Amino acid sequence: MKKNLGPYKENPMDIANKVRNQNPLIHHITNAVSMQFTANVLLCLGASPVMAHAHEEVSEMTSISDALVINIGTLDPYSVKSMELGLQLANQKKIPSVLDPVGVGATTYRTETAKSLLATYHPSVVRGNASEIMALAGHQVATKGVDSTASSESAIDSGYALSQQYQCVVCISGAIDFIIWGDQIASTEGGHPIMTKVTGIGCAETAAIAAFAAVHQNPFEATIAAMQVMGQAGKQAALGCKGPGSFATAFLDALAPWMPKKEG
Repeated sequence: MKKNLGPYKENPMDIANKVRNQNPLIHHITNAVSMQFTANVLLCLGASPVMAHAHEEVSEMTSISDALVINIGTLDPYSVKSMELGLQLANQKKIPSVLDPVGVGATTYRTETAKSLLATYHPSVVRGNASEIMALAGHQVATKGVDSTASSESAIDSGYALSQQYQCVVCISGAIDFIIWGDQIASTEGGHPIMTKVTGIGCAETAAIAAFAAVHQNPFEATIAAMQVMGQAGKQAALGCKGPGSFATAFLDALAPWMPKKEG
């Protein structure tokens, strides 16, 4: 029986404090479009980002990291090999990994690559928009590049299917975020609509999940807390911004209070 937990009411600060106190190293094999923004978000959260794609160092870098992010936004055969090397090492070392299936459903290559990574390596968490989650589960859905054409609610059944088949947490981001693990589902408010107008917000959410999973053994709770923090920052940033440009800066500023305070 599915357990609908409804809106999750726990304080995300409990895990956010662990991030800022432990300063986990988060290794990204990610897309070129959002690297800088994602790195800045992690720094504001109190984590340390690193992005090493070379085959010669991927395994070594992953081995000293606290979590691994796999983001297929700018996909090519070289990066796919890097992802495979990183995920293989993460599994061996029991390092949490988060897969962001950017644009799945748009092309056959992108869809089959994401499905292969998921089926072969079973990442700890999968985070995507509704269209991506539905396509990853093998359901027919219209796509518009990397943007979703469906509501997060419409992807819930697909999320359950993926979570149960691959024993992973599935996060469906949208106006309402749904986080699924096995027969459990929780929801959080997804921030502000202007977040969809800034490149890299979704990628940064994936990175935040990795940072939270790096310091908290329960990936379900870690994912919920990360999405709450990002949503709250989005709401706060939207209050005083003039548009997408100023929002991006305000969003980083809104995350800054989560960082440890300097003494002296």
